Amino acid sequence: MYPNLFRLPEWFPVLGGEPITSFGVMMLLSFLTAGYLLRAEMDRMEMNPDQAWDLLFMAVVGGILGAKIYYMLLNFPRLVADPATMIFSRGGMVWYGGFLLAAALVLWKARQLGLSLPKILDASAPALALAYAVGRVGCFLVGDDYGRPTDSWVGIAFPNGTPPTRVDILESQFGVEVDPALVEQFGQVVPVHPTQLYEIGLSTLFFFVLWSMRKHRNATGWLFSVWLILAGVER
Repeated sequence: MYPNLFRLPEWFPVLGGEPITSFGVMMLLSFLTAGYLLRAEMDRMEMNPDQAWDLLFMAVVGGILGAKIYYMLLNFPRLVADPATMIFSRGGMVWYGGFLLAAALVLWKARQLGLSLPKILDASAPALALAYAVGRVGCFLVGDDYGRPTDSWVGIAFPNGTPPTRVDILESQFGVEVDPALVEQFGQVVPVHPTQLYEIGLSTLFFFVLWSMRKHRNATGWLFSVWLILAGVER
C-alpha cells in the first residue's frame, strides 16, 4: 500500500524530514468533508453556518485525543512498560474513543453557542457518514483494520500493513487461527478481507441515503437516530 506519500524537506521548520502519511492526509480530508457538509446543513436549517467550524475544531481535538486515550487504555500494560512510545507514536487512532470524546465536546460547544442539540445532531448525520468513508480510505492505504484471512478473490495481502498480514502476527496479536491450506497456497503473508473497502462502500451508500432523507418532516433528531442504526449495522 502507500503508508507515506512523501517526506518534508530537511529545511522545513521543526518537522523537516518527517513523512506525510496517507492516513494523516485522509484524516484531514475527512474532517474537512465533515465541516463542509455540516456548514451546508446548518445554513439550510437556518443556523449560523460559520459556527460549523467551531464545532469542527472541537471534533478534531476530541477525535484525536479520545482515540489516543482509548487506545492507551486498551493497551495499558504496554503504556506502563513504554509510556513515551505509546503517547507519542503516530498509531492508536481507535474510532470508539475518538467518537465518544468528539461527540461530548461538540455537544458541549453547541450548547455553549446556544444551538439546538437535536438540530445539530441531524445536521451532522450525513457528514459523519461520508467523513467516516473518507477516513477509511486512509486505513486501506496504510493496511490497517483489515478482516480475517481468506482465499476469496476479494482477499488482499498487506505485507507492509500496520501490522502486516503475516501468519505469526495474525495468530499472536489477534488470536486468529490461520488455515494451513492458506499458508500452503500463499506463504507466510496471507490475504485478508479488505473490510476497509467494505466500510467505504457502505458508509458512502449511507451518506446518499441520509442526504436524500435530510429534508424529512419527522421529529428533530430522527435523522441522527437513523445514522446510529445504519452505523451499528455496518460495524
